Amino acid sequence: MYLQAAIAIASLVSPSELNREHIIPSVFDPRVVTAVAAAVQQAAREEGIARS
Repeated sequence: MYLQAAIAIASLVSPSELNREHIIPSVFDPRVVTAVAAAVQQAAREEGIARS
């Protein structure tokens, strides 16, 4: 689940925004919460930890 959360966070940064100082989105970016929650939820279902 950690890996899926990290991938979700990384997917929020577009290639045009990528630079040395900006490799992950801000903690204040509202998209982070929903992206990570959805990724962890899906991973938990796939691993049989959570039910639909």
